[in-house]
Amino acid sequence: MTIRVRFAPSPTGHLHIGGARTALFNYLFSRKHKGAFVLRIEDTDEDRSTEGSVRSIFESMKWLGLDWDEGAMPDGAEKGSFGPYVQSKREAAGTYRKYAEELIKTGKAYQCYCTAAEVDEMRRAASVAGRLPKYDGRCRSLTEAQRKEFEARGRKPVVRFRMPDDGSTGWTDLIHEEVKFDNKLLSDFIMLKASGYPTYNFACVVDDQLMEISHVIRGDDHISNTPLQVNLYRALGWQAPGLAHLSMILGPDGTRLSKRHGATSVGEYAKQGYLAGAMKNYLALLGWSTTDSRQLFEEGELEEKFDLKGCQKSPAVFDPVKLTWMNGEYIRKLPGDKLLEMAMPFIKEAAIPVEKSPVPLADIVALEQEKYRLLCEIPAKIEFFFSDAKYDEKAVEKTLKTPDAKKILAGIKEAYSALGGFKEAEIEAATRNFAKTNAFKAGQVFHPVRVAVSGRAEGPTLFRMMEYLGREEIVKRLEKALSLI
Repeated sequence: MTIRVRFAPSPTGHLHIGGARTALFNYLFSRKHKGAFVLRIEDTDEDRSTEGSVRSIFESMKWLGLDWDEGAMPDGAEKGSFGPYVQSKREAAGTYRKYAEELIKTGKAYQCYCTAAEVDEMRRAASVAGRLPKYDGRCRSLTEAQRKEFEARGRKPVVRFRMPDDGSTGWTDLIHEEVKFDNKLLSDFIMLKASGYPTYNFACVVDDQLMEISHVIRGDDHISNTPLQVNLYRALGWQAPGLAHLSMILGPDGTRLSKRHGATSVGEYAKQGYLAGAMKNYLALLGWSTTDSRQLFEEGELEEKFDLKGCQKSPAVFDPVKLTWMNGEYIRKLPGDKLLEMAMPFIKEAAIPVEKSPVPLADIVALEQEKYRLLCEIPAKIEFFFSDAKYDEKAVEKTLKTPDAKKILAGIKEAYSALGGFKEAEIEAATRNFAKTNAFKAGQVFHPVRVAVSGRAEGPTLFRMMEYLGREEIVKRLEKALSLI
């Protein structure tokens, strides 16, 4: 079998975490089996679909590195021989109407003239009577005369699928195993709206068949749609693809992941300074694991190791703390030049005048690489290299307003001024010698010096930081600190 999978987002908003996880799993499955990964835009929601959402989806997919083999492209073109890959274009070509008419002719679908208000009322009445609140099928057997009467009154019909009255519909899910629904619980769902646009359940079946999709991998919120779609496949004489429903994603509080849990769109995480590789790694662990519960993967390993057998039925929990930890791990692995490249958009946004950098900027950014968790943290950690130190009040109280602080800073200023060179090792030796000569512990000297030159109690390696700032700047900052005491 040629493996062909698709990611088919509805462009009614940004690509969120759940959608990104679905896209990733389809991408990984296709790469593992050397198949095709298709991107199809399902824009049949005329009221909510927007071009902005389409662009956002493209951008997020590209950022995550989920390159598709076929489908719609950002420039409006398409690649692949199974297009159009945008449902509105397929609708315009009459693709869905053709199969709807085929089902009407065979008695497996019918035109329904009920208004939305009438359908709401029949559902309400059914609920009051203790019956399942669903469409009651009253248009199933309309005569030609009744249809003409409705049309004369200006009613435009929808097309409904005629669901089997009894028996059950089941399938073998590649994650949930055997799943079965009683057909009496299923409604005659709408296939074509009055506007002629297809509904999700109808369009995706037609598209998956015509695009020769071998496996449909999607969230388990689609399980309730699946018996409707399976019956459509059977009615049209088609073989349903392999079906795999991924576990739901919950927030840390055990409720379904939503905006109240923080950023939920991929674009927001990119803006906060998460790395695409870390996000991809973390998303892969939402509902899937290897037999050895591996957490961190090198580039290309996910594509080799992914297997649907590793997908779990139970809900996955999105843990932002773990994601941030993982992002820090990925940042630590970056070469210095790559770290600088990725940090620059955040540095520019903070308007830090790095063109005045006393040493190569990559060296300054790399000073605290072991501590970064997010790229957006970098500007605040390097800012003091390019402007006067902004003193932290607590640090000043604790380290600069002590009985010995003035003596230490004045003495160390003289020691640094007398040095022949001003490299890291020379600065450290002079500082330790000053402490020993004046009967201070090393920490008694290091802490006030750090606060005096950087404004903060914590930071990068003290003596390398001072080397990068340079003797003239260090002496200047020590004098300023002395004036504060």
